[in-house]
Amino acid sequence: MELVDLVELEVREMLDMYSFPGDDTPFIRGAALKALNGDTGEYGVPAIKKLMEAVDSFFPDPERDVDKPFLMGVESVMSITGKGTVATGKIERGIAKTGDTIEIVGVKDKAAKATISGIEMFHKTLDEGQSGDQCGIMLKGIKRNEILRGQVLCAAGTVKTFSKFDADIYVLKEDEGGRKKPFFSNYRPQAFIRTGMVTVEVQLPDSVEMAMPGDSLSISLAAEKPMALEEGLRFALREGGLTVGSGIITKCY
Repeated sequence: MELVDLVELEVREMLDMYSFPGDDTPFIRGAALKALNGDTGEYGVPAIKKLMEAVDSFFPDPERDVDKPFLMGVESVMSITGKGTVATGKIERGIAKTGDTIEIVGVKDKAAKATISGIEMFHKTLDEGQSGDQCGIMLKGIKRNEILRGQVLCAAGTVKTFSKFDADIYVLKEDEGGRKKPFFSNYRPQAFIRTGMVTVEVQLPDSVEMAMPGDSLSISLAAEKPMALEEGLRFALREGGLTVGSGIITKCY
């Protein structure tokens, strides 16, 4: 048995160990460098084509959440000569079409309005972007300095901002990358929500004196800035390079 056969057998066993279908998973042997160099041998271009065919046939197409109103978290903002302001990000839900009037919500006290003048994905111009697309949306009627990372683009009137919310969280243990010590009420970590970051003040329930690593509990949080929040939204709490905990929002107010 060759070394490559042993590697494949070991990987299949590892897939089985983590409840993946190791016996049914297709394995394609090839070399990307050979394909890039134009090698038409067994491990060159034909192998990469075979790999992509296996990807298309083995992995099901993800379901796109296109029936809900449009929402996209803003990852970055830039000005492009001749095109204007462009916001990039991944469309979380819904469909965005050229000509749609949208709102820019979060971080600031008031929402701003803009019109979609174009949509691009991987240097291709599209008439619309759908849930799951990583794209750039060109905006008319908004300046570069009027939109920030952490805000969301959304269908008008569909998203509200909140500064206070309740959440169920899990506090990570030290061996999971979390804190060594517990934290108390008035603790102020950073909450990473969608593409944004905001400092929050944590309030523990009256019956809980401290939150220990490994605990699961319900807490209340107050953010320094209004954020686009909704029930069921997941977030992470971080402090000094550590992920303190992860949570899910249960109530906004």
